[in-house]
Amino acid sequence: MEFIIGLLVTYLIYRLFKGNKKSSPPASTQKKNPQSFSEKTKVNENRTSSPSIKVGSSRISVSSTSNHAYVDDDDFATFTIHTSFGREPEKTTNKRKGRWISESEQLSINGRQLTKGFYYFGGAMNSLDGYSIEPSLVDDKRPASSPSVDSEIYTDETLGYWPSYASLSKDCRGAYLDWLASERSAPDTPIGYVFIYFYGFERRIIEDKTKAQISNDEYIKIFEEVLRLNLAFNANRSFKGYSANFLELMALQRPTLFENRQSSIPDTNNALSFKVELAKTVASGNLVTAPLALKWLKNTFEYSLKTPARRCEEEFQQLFKLRFSEKFGEGVSVKPNKTKLRLSYHAASNGVNGVDLELGDLPDPSILKGPINKLIPIAEQCTEELSSYSRYLGKTETSRNDIAALMLLPKELSNEANSPVIETFKSWANQIISSNDGLTTVKEFWTHTGTPLPKAFNKKENELVANLAAKAEIGIAPDQRFHHAKLKIGDNIVLFSPGHGEFFEPSSTFNQVSLAIRLGAMVATIDGTVDHHEKIVLQALINHDDKLSPSEKNSLNAYLTWRLNAPVNNTGLKSRIEKLGVPQVEFLKKFMHSIALADGKIDASEIKQIEKLYTSLGLDKSLVTSDIHAFASSKQPISAASKDFSIDKNTFQLDEGILAMHESDTNDAKSMLESIFAVDEEPELEVSLTANANEGDLDSPYKELFETLIAKESWPRKEVHELCGKLNLMVDGTLETINDWAYDKVDAPVLDDDGDIYVDLEIVEELKG
Repeated sequence: MEFIIGLLVTYLIYRLFKGNKKSSPPASTQKKNPQSFSEKTKVNENRTSSPSIKVGSSRISVSSTSNHAYVDDDDFATFTIHTSFGREPEKTTNKRKGRWISESEQLSINGRQLTKGFYYFGGAMNSLDGYSIEPSLVDDKRPASSPSVDSEIYTDETLGYWPSYASLSKDCRGAYLDWLASERSAPDTPIGYVFIYFYGFERRIIEDKTKAQISNDEYIKIFEEVLRLNLAFNANRSFKGYSANFLELMALQRPTLFENRQSSIPDTNNALSFKVELAKTVASGNLVTAPLALKWLKNTFEYSLKTPARRCEEEFQQLFKLRFSEKFGEGVSVKPNKTKLRLSYHAASNGVNGVDLELGDLPDPSILKGPINKLIPIAEQCTEELSSYSRYLGKTETSRNDIAALMLLPKELSNEANSPVIETFKSWANQIISSNDGLTTVKEFWTHTGTPLPKAFNKKENELVANLAAKAEIGIAPDQRFHHAKLKIGDNIVLFSPGHGEFFEPSSTFNQVSLAIRLGAMVATIDGTVDHHEKIVLQALINHDDKLSPSEKNSLNAYLTWRLNAPVNNTGLKSRIEKLGVPQVEFLKKFMHSIALADGKIDASEIKQIEKLYTSLGLDKSLVTSDIHAFASSKQPISAASKDFSIDKNTFQLDEGILAMHESDTNDAKSMLESIFAVDEEPELEVSLTANANEGDLDSPYKELFETLIAKESWPRKEVHELCGKLNLMVDGTLETINDWAYDKVDAPVLDDDGDIYVDLEIVEELKG
């Protein structure tokens, strides 16, 4: 009779399915929703889901043979009728009425001693829907294999889509009883056994909704056991979702028991508790606060949180709260809508009907799009601010406690973290500043980042050094942002305090004086030593300029110290000087000689070095002696002879025309210096180069799938499963293969499997590069 009814229902579904398909919009325009309480699906990668209806213990599935968005009258629908349990259960001789075994009750079943209860035991017990045997009922009269000592848990085809103890094979029953006799936590447990166990909890709690026979103590123990299962087996997305939904149901049915335990309930999609909380908040006229607004974003079909929000969940939550408060203060006001809240819980067990929750006359604001459209820009802003931090954590062997990770956090979050690593660095930096004028080595500085010394210092390494110093309110020289010079592994670095600060912006005077310091340092260091008076003259360029702010002077003095302790770099200067006119060249000569004579003398060896400098700058070295003589003569009489010159260092002063660098010297001497000493952008050094651009590329089917996936940021898992099927690939293995390839290329995963499949588009761009 059941089979005949099934055929009749099949025909009715066929007519309904045909009519609906003709009037439905294209599949590409329909939003794919994540698992909700109205969807009774369990992920099974070996089978594509299709519309279905349960008739007794059978399920009728409907699928179309057409690949088009619309179905023409000539298209056919394909129907498959199969049982829910893999096979029909055998008759049992056990007439004992099934009963619940409490947690502390111990039984001996088929040669096993079960020291913990939490299951139904007996021979006679219909499922709650009345169609079949209770699927979780343990019947000791049904054959079961002897206890196994094998570490591998046995399974076969009888552990089907909706498993039932009665329908299992003899060996599977034995394996399930072995699991019940264990701690029930082995991570390699076939998930079907866990679901049979879980079905018993669903029946116990849902049946109690009308009978109210469970004590609060037992209720809490069941909650804790399901929570334990959720944590132990959350690698399975299907069980993770069903168990989390069930925990929500339990909390909603006895809210007073769980007032202080809401945070222990795992997050779910389209959560029941969220909808109730939102409805009550809006109905009472209260503001939607930041935490509730974030829950709304997590539970709406209008938006999907991106990789940084999911990978850096705690940081995203903190940042969202800050940005939300900046925009909306204490919260957002939402008016109650007319649509009433209707919620149901759909069980994982095939033997339990859904449960409708009694909610009173509450609105359902969760369906409103207006408030969500206000929240999405905030989520996008937070996502962008955490993108670099997220990408770092996506790499292998990284941690939130890494100094490099802290440097990538937004300032508000890094200050909140108050890392002891930063405090240790700050203490060391202040000691260097007080004892050695801030002068140290890049290698010594790098030890405080907690990461291995890189093979090359490129942009990201320079940024890490600057960010670490900034977090500790320490300045560095050179700072690539302001001094137009990059650090190198073998270089020195100068620290100073207070640092540049968040809002430091160098003036044009700052830029021009810094360039004059570069030229002056080249002259001062030409003989391999720096005389105290030469340093004083260069310091005068900084300290006597009233146009510079105190913070600019601090920065430039540190930069001067670095230049006087750094190798001379004349890169690109010769070609630029060749383009200058006579007045500009004469200005350069005057400036260099004023520095060279700052110590009151210039000997033959120093003259030889200046000749080398002339040559490197493209100037005529034969003019060095006459140029020095002419410059010194204009200041005061020269004593000594030949190529050794000396002047009274107590009365000598740097030419005020040089110090001021008046525009009358060469239209604009400062701008001229700026054009000569503009920053030389050195190319980034590649740590490793591949001889073949295609070496280590993805194999053909994986590459084809990858090129398809990068077209958008997220994919419903069902669509990815279909794409893999066309290429004869398995989803999990394929995602792992592509991510392994990405790790080899850029040391970070490109795909994130969180039910739906998310594509990290920033990593995609890095892979393309």
